[in-house]
Amino acid sequence: MMNQNQPSTTSHSDYTHLSIPSVPYPVPPTQRAALPPPPALEAGTVFNSAREDSLSTGARQRGGLGEWIWVIAAVGLVTFTITVSLGAALVLRAANELSAAEETQTIHLAALPTPVDARTNSSSSGASFLAASGQLPNRLTLEDGQTVELTPWNGTSRITILIMGLDRRPYETGLGFRTDTMLLVSLDPTTNSLGILSIPRDLYIEVVGYSQLQRINTAMVLGELQRAGYGPQLAMQTVEYNLGIRVQHYAVVDFEAFITLVDSIGGITLDVPYEIYDAYYPDMYNGFDPFYIAAGVQRVDGATALRYARTRHNDSDFERARRQQQVMFAIRDQVLSLEQLPALIAQSPTLLRSLSNDVYTSLSLEEMIRLGLTLRDIPEENIHTGVIDYNYIIDYTTEDGAQVLIPQREALGYLMADVFGANYWQ
Repeated sequence: MMNQNQPSTTSHSDYTHLSIPSVPYPVPPTQRAALPPPPALEAGTVFNSAREDSLSTGARQRGGLGEWIWVIAAVGLVTFTITVSLGAALVLRAANELSAAEETQTIHLAALPTPVDARTNSSSSGASFLAASGQLPNRLTLEDGQTVELTPWNGTSRITILIMGLDRRPYETGLGFRTDTMLLVSLDPTTNSLGILSIPRDLYIEVVGYSQLQRINTAMVLGELQRAGYGPQLAMQTVEYNLGIRVQHYAVVDFEAFITLVDSIGGITLDVPYEIYDAYYPDMYNGFDPFYIAAGVQRVDGATALRYARTRHNDSDFERARRQQQVMFAIRDQVLSLEQLPALIAQSPTLLRSLSNDVYTSLSLEEMIRLGLTLRDIPEENIHTGVIDYNYIIDYTTEDGAQVLIPQREALGYLMADVFGANYWQ
């Protein structure tokens, strides 16, 4: 058993025994940040749940990378944008920015102040929350007399958020589940750009504080086994260490959060290029729920949008990725439309309550409001996306027979720069 006070000793050289082919790229390996390790687990700790073991074979047969890639991207973007509207209807009680020491403290939505009804409340001037133009005002007077400035993010440094989708069903609670996929969302205020990078769940890397290589999606479980609520922080540290980009915050969501958010904006409009029938689409209870959608332009609800984004049965990974991008930008278009803001404000108390069990975040409400205002103004051409796919990883079978993905760090450095900019590690 390793010394609990010593950091992981595994290094990039530990991959040499895997016979990984060299990559003809001159770019140096992705930089890493030195972080303090958490306590080590006792030898023999088992991470798999019975449900995960029973489903692993079927899940792998249904496809490999990317199931959550754009689903979680959509949840992340719509969460921050909806927060702009929520800010005009919530009772905020001195929501100060988190200090560095408190950055990773979980704020569960259920513990937030009770929201007010935006249809009846008003500012101190007697005006409606919305100006005549339908825009939000520059400031909001709270019920206790405090005033919150509704201003964009005022920082000049990059802010990066790790968004994680939990592989959790409606009858399951807590954070002790593996993450289906991790997604990095990084805002660079100096260039008014947003980078979105998907990280596959089977990436075989070093979890901070543990010498044995692990799938990256075990970081959440490892942290929760140490102490409740520590999982997101360990996952955040692990991503930071392996990808070399500073990560300040996290947001954890599940399938229900996506459905709720899409329904809260009245659904989205999709132009389906061809009919789709998937007889083996997985339901929320470990069975199958056949999915069909006709070709053509149509309005869909959250459940249908989720199915459309996730189905992989009767076309390629490329086409599935195209659908998922389509869903993400359909959500963005719907939320950013002028007519959507009043409706979001009116229903914000209900929305907040409905998300209380499905979203966890280290961001304060004030930070989310500012981020949302900033993200709202980023043009689509300044949103850069990327996937850690087979251009940056290779398949590998471990000694126990597990199928994992080994990162090719030299190539990965190129991807990080393409998505986040050349100075992503600063």
